[in-house]
Amino acid sequence: MRILPGLAVLVVALVAGGASAEEEWETLSDGEVTIRVRERADIPGGREVWAEGVLDVGIQDIQSVLRDHESFRHWMPYVTESRVLSVGPEGTRVTYTRLNLPVISNRDYVLRVVDEQLLEADGTGQFRQKWGSENQALAEREGVVRLRHNQGSWVFTPRGEGKAHFVYRFTVEPGGAIPGFLAGFGQKDAVMDTVRAVEKRARKLASERVAASQTSSGAPRPL
Repeated sequence: MRILPGLAVLVVALVAGGASAEEEWETLSDGEVTIRVRERADIPGGREVWAEGVLDVGIQDIQSVLRDHESFRHWMPYVTESRVLSVGPEGTRVTYTRLNLPVISNRDYVLRVVDEQLLEADGTGQFRQKWGSENQALAEREGVVRLRHNQGSWVFTPRGEGKAHFVYRFTVEPGGAIPGFLAGFGQKDAVMDTVRAVEKRARKLASERVAASQTSSGAPRPL
């Protein structure tokens, strides 16, 4: 989001208003995308979110989108800065994200992102990505509130031609002082905004990939 590696808009959803009882899931949506939320007693102000559904785009392009952290600032809502600070063994990445949020102060976070499973060369299999806080990798910046707890994962599984089932789980705390009138603001909408932003970006990537393939093969492009 989006606090996904990258999925920043979700911070807005988590600034206030959560589950009806500690450690009990509250269902915010059970339609096209199921969204549940619950409090985390071990993290002050923390919330855990579970979202599950099907995206109308293939996993190959979703994988490409979510592994390109540098580009998040171009398409992820509220993300104004996204950088890869370092790359470790097997592609593990330490990333920095800064958010420009409405009403409240800017937030930022530093994550260690691990691709637990990538697609096979023929495009089959699952794409699994997880992340956790890595705040010691970069000093805090003046005027920006650092999110100290940010853990989560994406799991994508093929669901027919050009579709992907996803499970998106994450825990994050809002950080800083949050105005009381924001209680209950936008949780469902923020999660959906993140999911749809990933889907839209992956579709764009898919269209560009197909167009490039047609150009290189000499096939006529559709008018």
